[in-house]
Amino acid sequence: MGRVTGAVIAAAAIGVAVGLGAFTFVYAKGASYLSTDSAVCANCHIMSEHFAAWQRSSHRAVAGCADCHMPHDLVGKYAAKASNGFWHSLAFTTGKFPDPLQIKPHNRAITERACRDCHGDIVAAIDPVGGREPIPSRSDARSAPNADRPQIHDGNSAAGDRESCIRCHTYVGHMVR
Repeated sequence: MGRVTGAVIAAAAIGVAVGLGAFTFVYAKGASYLSTDSAVCANCHIMSEHFAAWQRSSHRAVAGCADCHMPHDLVGKYAAKASNGFWHSLAFTTGKFPDPLQIKPHNRAITERACRDCHGDIVAAIDPVGGREPIPSRSDARSAPNADRPQIHDGNSAAGDRESCIRCHTYVGHMVR
């Protein structure tokens, strides 16, 4: 009886795995998340407003969702997609997600890096370290390389805060409030 029970349990586990896989890749359009097509982001109804706002934005012509919200290296991009996919699907399945949506610190850092990579010429003019390193606090900025250059954004941050593109330009990619 032990062999039969083990076989039944194994068959049930395989059935559950196949069922979840089919659900993910057929009903939930799981394979589409491997692409960089911005329309994929609207698969979740909660993102449809963000997608529609991006379609009206100035960034639509030059950047898609993945350009701003995913790392640009291959491994980092798919690692972020896997992590975000798991946590987003769990949150949406259980109904435990913030409304309005809030970007997580790790994803905010990815988006900040994307701003700095695409707008490097602007960042170089306002960032004492040229945009490649984390921006020093205002007290550290005086000793940073290029500290003698005029700082367009100098004074916008409170003492000790780091300058951030997203802090002021939150709605550039998609105006949703």
